[in-house]
Amino acid sequence: MRPVAAGAFRALLLVLASVCAWYSGYLLAELIPDAPLSSAVYNIRSIGEKPILKAPTPKRQKCDHWTPCPPNTYAYRLLSGGGRDKYAKICFEDELLIGEKTGNVARGINIAIVDYVTGKVTAAQYFDMYEGDNSGPMTKFIRSAPPKSLLLMVTHDDGSHRLQADAKQAIEALGSREIRNIRFRSSWVFLAAKGFELPSGIQREKINHSDNSKNRYSGWPAEIQIEGCVPRGLS
Repeated sequence: MRPVAAGAFRALLLVLASVCAWYSGYLLAELIPDAPLSSAVYNIRSIGEKPILKAPTPKRQKCDHWTPCPPNTYAYRLLSGGGRDKYAKICFEDELLIGEKTGNVARGINIAIVDYVTGKVTAAQYFDMYEGDNSGPMTKFIRSAPPKSLLLMVTHDDGSHRLQADAKQAIEALGSREIRNIRFRSSWVFLAAKGFELPSGIQREKINHSDNSKNRYSGWPAEIQIEGCVPRGLS
């Protein structure tokens, strides 16, 4: 074969081989799904990268406690009002007994009564202590609570201006140590039991007085709260 013809033949073979290689690659790309290829590329790229560890989403506890209450206990959380617009809340067994969402919170002393045996609320009411004569009705409300009741009390705005001695005496009889110290716009929360004794270790009462040099809000102290777990079956 002449040198020129041989060169032309080799060039033709090279072109044919290139076309076959391109067509084979095209068929391979069409036959293999995209997802495995993309996954393979991602896996190759991720080699050597530090793994990203994601913490599990914490489970929400009753009344927004950080940790769950033990079995056979009631969860509670009492939060006083803060300023004029941050309303007080009373939560018991993850049920909002008093609060803005339930529409039954207002200026003064807010009280919920719970049947200790069933854990169900039996009454909830607020008593304005800045205007009106509501100290007497509140005293009757407190004293009307039947035995084996839990009484949960929180202030919003002011709970002292028209609070009378008989009301303080009724609250003090339930174990309060701070009701006689309450002042104008003091933040105050109190958990009481009627007809049985609460364990000494649980949070029962807290107070925070208004002080213009320390107040969180203009004219009002910071809100305060207590929370815990009330054992069932107490006597």
